[in-house]
Amino acid sequence: MRVVQVLTQAGGGPVDHTVEVAVGLARRGVDSHVVAPPDVRRRVGAAGAAVTWHDQEATSKRDLAGLAGLARSLRALAPDVLHLQDRRAGWVGRGLGRSLPGTAVVYTLHGVADGLSDHVAGNLLADTRRRRDRWYYLHGERWITRWGRARVVSPSHAVADFAVRHVGLDPSRVDVVPNGVDPDRFRPPEAGTAGTPRAGERPRLVWLGGLVPVKRADVLVEAVAAMHEDVEVLVAGDGELAAQVQGLVTARLPGTGATGREVRLLGHVADPAPLLQQADGFVLTSAAESCPMALLQAMATGLPAVATAVGGVPEVWGPVAPQLLCPPGDPHSLASALDRLVADPALRADLGARARERVLTTYTTEHCLDGLQRTYATALQERAR
Repeated sequence: MRVVQVLTQAGGGPVDHTVEVAVGLARRGVDSHVVAPPDVRRRVGAAGAAVTWHDQEATSKRDLAGLAGLARSLRALAPDVLHLQDRRAGWVGRGLGRSLPGTAVVYTLHGVADGLSDHVAGNLLADTRRRRDRWYYLHGERWITRWGRARVVSPSHAVADFAVRHVGLDPSRVDVVPNGVDPDRFRPPEAGTAGTPRAGERPRLVWLGGLVPVKRADVLVEAVAAMHEDVEVLVAGDGELAAQVQGLVTARLPGTGATGREVRLLGHVADPAPLLQQADGFVLTSAAESCPMALLQAMATGLPAVATAVGGVPEVWGPVAPQLLCPPGDPHSLASALDRLVADPALRADLGARARERVLTTYTTEHCLDGLQRTYATALQERAR
């Protein structure tokens, strides 16, 4: 069976997810292909050797040449299953759905547009709501999904509920398949390595994500400024708000250093696994999420987390530590939860062990592949009718 995964973006959680799925499918004997910008292939390196890569860029809705090239590539590949992994890919692939005989179309709805994010339970509105949002992301999504006869995958029940209640999709065509991570790549450090507790040092927390409005790095900085406990927070990520966040750090946390509370911006980190292994905990401050890969990666590494109770996050982290879920956009609640975690090494150790166990039982790449292959089988049966 030939499965073609399609991406038009080069970074972020959906890219990490797509790469792990493509590599995992290849290990299972599937003829696994990825159509994506060349940066994705270059970043994967030897790990993706069993996958067939097709470089194709489509940088925006206005990149007509790129979108046309993407459509030609998909037609030429003649996949059994066409799996679309971001919004632009979703529009092109579902638009081609009826012209690809024998191809089953699957689209993963990784999240909701920022202008509609508050339509998902727990989420805040992450950006200005535009008039076109309803036409493009609600009515348009409903129409193009029906036109392409696609099955829709959601990584969380929260976003699946959005797809049914607000987009208007048939619930029988929406499958919940949570994201997964490789627990061998993301694992606790071996005893005696750099990732073990550092005697005499402040607890170290990691924040991982794009410095973009929806991730609310500003709330992180304000929360750390309001904490009572000493802590070091490493921010791994880059984006349009990098300079603004650095300015806020300088203004709210002046003179931090070897003691006290400190936030350090590391910029883009190509491989977060070693960084997570050197941490004592993880922080997620987003205004909206579905099933965040960064949280799963931290949990697999055995890290306890303080996280905002948005979208699918309570599904993932709530069974481990509901007391460390915070309202989004509330730095004071976040500061209190961070103080509680930082001040209690025994709590961190207990929650870290439980976090990894939750990943091992529910959120590995293998769990995700099992769910996706069930969706593929259903989609192929429906296509054959």
